[in-house]
Amino acid sequence: MSESTTAQTLATRLGYSAGLPFVIGAALAWLAGGEVQVMAVRAVAAYAAVVASFIGAIHWGFGFAQAAPRAGLFLWGVVPGIVAWLALLAPPAVGLAVDAVLLVACFLVDRAVYPRQGAEQWLPLRLRLTMLAVASCALTAWAG
Repeated sequence: MSESTTAQTLATRLGYSAGLPFVIGAALAWLAGGEVQVMAVRAVAAYAAVVASFIGAIHWGFGFAQAAPRAGLFLWGVVPGIVAWLALLAPPAVGLAVDAVLLVACFLVDRAVYPRQGAEQWLPLRLRLTMLAVASCALTAWAG
């Protein structure tokens, strides 16, 4: 197995592992009651903000790797974090709905940007992780 294949396998496993807080939080939002449910809803909303910020930061990484980057990489790179932060200030159900829409928007942007950056091989994983995160946000919003 080549070093590239090993790194891609590791990244894939880590990506799916990073989906666990979404799944666990959504499950607790549905199965638990009282303070545990409230905490689970807040946890999923906070984690969605962290993930959105991470997704935006990837664009900064693309820009940093280039001698003459396009300004749009840096501009878009801050949008997900700011929108997700604003979503944290909204009532949880509204904020989680905003997060779900934001994560879809991030994927749509990435679908256009990644091929130009030579990262199109990551789009199938991004799509699966986005679907997991969006479903978790929606289910958590519905439960909360």
